[in-house]
Amino acid sequence: MEAKDEIRRLREKLNEANYRYYVLDAPDMADYDYDMALRRLEELEAAHPELITPDSPTRRVGGEAISQFEKVTHQVPLESLQDVFSLDELWDFDARVRETIPAPEYSVEPKVDGLSVALEYENGVFVRGATRGDGRIGEDVTENLRTVRSIPMSLQNAPARLIVRGEVFMPKQVFEALNAKREENGEPLFANPRNAAAGSLRQLDPQIAARRQLDILVFNLQLCEGKTFATHTETLDYLASLKFKVIPYERCTKKEQIAARIEAIDAGRGELRYDIDGAVVKLNDLAGRARMGSTAKFPRWAAAYKYPPEIKQTVLREIVVQVGRTGVLTPKAVVDPVRLAGTTVTNATLHNQDFITERDIRVGDTVRIRKAGEIIPEILGVVPEKRPAGAQPYRLPAVCPVCGAPVERDEDGAALRCTGAECPAQLSRNIAHFVSRDAMDIDGLGSAIVDQLIDAGFVKSPADLYYLSLDQLATLWKKGDKAPKKLLDSITASKSNDLSKLIYALGIRQVGAKTGKVLAREFGTLDALMEADAEALTNVRDVGAITAESIASWFRSEQGRHVVERLRAAGVNFNSLAAPAEHRFDGLTFVLTGTLERFTRAEATERIEELGGKVSGSVSKKTSFVVAGEEAGSKLRKANELGVPVLSEEAFLSMLEEA
Repeated sequence: MEAKDEIRRLREKLNEANYRYYVLDAPDMADYDYDMALRRLEELEAAHPELITPDSPTRRVGGEAISQFEKVTHQVPLESLQDVFSLDELWDFDARVRETIPAPEYSVEPKVDGLSVALEYENGVFVRGATRGDGRIGEDVTENLRTVRSIPMSLQNAPARLIVRGEVFMPKQVFEALNAKREENGEPLFANPRNAAAGSLRQLDPQIAARRQLDILVFNLQLCEGKTFATHTETLDYLASLKFKVIPYERCTKKEQIAARIEAIDAGRGELRYDIDGAVVKLNDLAGRARMGSTAKFPRWAAAYKYPPEIKQTVLREIVVQVGRTGVLTPKAVVDPVRLAGTTVTNATLHNQDFITERDIRVGDTVRIRKAGEIIPEILGVVPEKRPAGAQPYRLPAVCPVCGAPVERDEDGAALRCTGAECPAQLSRNIAHFVSRDAMDIDGLGSAIVDQLIDAGFVKSPADLYYLSLDQLATLWKKGDKAPKKLLDSITASKSNDLSKLIYALGIRQVGAKTGKVLAREFGTLDALMEADAEALTNVRDVGAITAESIASWFRSEQGRHVVERLRAAGVNFNSLAAPAEHRFDGLTFVLTGTLERFTRAEATERIEELGGKVSGSVSKKTSFVVAGEEAGSKLRKANELGVPVLSEEAFLSMLEEA
């Protein structure tokens, strides 16, 4: 009972802290105190799992990943709104309202550009959250919504059943940081915060959603058992009293008030934490709403005034090329300062060479620019009649502007990528890959330590790891810490790894861990692999023409050969420790089913691949053998139906021993 009381007190304390921080934006609890209280709650819940409840603050970090979202039928439909694009259209809407409601009062609210959801509560506890979908059927995203800190998990003095509607959004600052990280990693950018929020909320792994720091503004009461209200704004005030984060509103009765409020929302949009694409004008009287009803598509009592996109002209003065952590070259336009959506814009994304070529963008051009999704400055096109004489078509450089290595175009996209093995722009990522488990497997070299080594100037290439001294490593930890010695021992031990791990660690494009094993067995030494040309490489199983050219060009490059020679001088193993490549299973496809006693699935797969065979997950007429262990199921039945040979584990073992 003592633990139960402490758990209750901690939950109340943490929930109140969350409310003040995420809803009121007025924190009153130090981060350290919050972390200590949360840790204590986690300890108590681990010791007393029977006391864990769905509304616990510990549930907000993201639960288990799911395979798919279940469908949800909304008890109250989530209707969409009719869009209007001018004040004249808005006054036409007002005139229609006045035919039923002679003296209407409206609630004018910002229209958040996010993802609409319904939140359901039973006896004050959050039980389910669903996307809007088509308005009648959505998807159950409850676990992802638990990670949104401004959504209360429990309510005080709440009705037996409550459903509210809100707009989930990604704060602008979070969106900018997320896109900056994706750009650095060479990943596609989200077009706008709405796409980012939608993608985050529909992640099958709630822990990813938790990292995206989503937020919500509640804008409608869908269902509230046992309570009645006269106006919409009264329901918003009630929801605010329950500690929901509620949309700001202003009550208006005159056209002048409505127009002024719409203009004020537009003027202040640059200062908002969230993206908006308009203002919503809603009849405030709930009884009047019921009399007006809805069409097949929209409620007759509301309209969404959509702001026109703000497009301005400016002059493009320079194109600057940046190199991301994955080596992708990203061009940016430097433009004369121009005011857009409340901020001063001085540069804009140009995406890639195809984007520049399609729009024929040249330095010196007058360009039309806007903020895509009100966040990312984007060039829409040029003003041809203002082009200065002598302006030349622009081409991205043929060599990396950071290291001078040749660049090459991705075979599956428009990106240009630096091929430099020692490119400073890619150094952090290259080292992180080099030390990863499937590569050289150097324990203790996390991303933070890697960045410290780079900042200190100790490493300028993955090969430099093998030249680190204990004194250098000791500068990264407190005096007397044993971590530097352990890390140095781990680096030294990795010198003895099999050649296959080194090949993968080099980070050659198209060469994964599996291909590394194939190449190591086929060539036996790194020197033999280095001397192989593209034609010889294409004769190797699972090495296509593109992969072969990537390997050959990497070893031809000056930076690649420098890395290899530094590794050789450091004493890193260049020989395959495995048996020479066997080809007895060349052309054979195996399917594994049931439980094998002598192998795990991974071990059996590795043995088959070592002998040149392939492993498939499904049985077809092209399957050579099905290896059936205990409790084999549908795959065994299908093999029998198709007449595919079936091997017992003993027969499979005999085949391996013969090989």
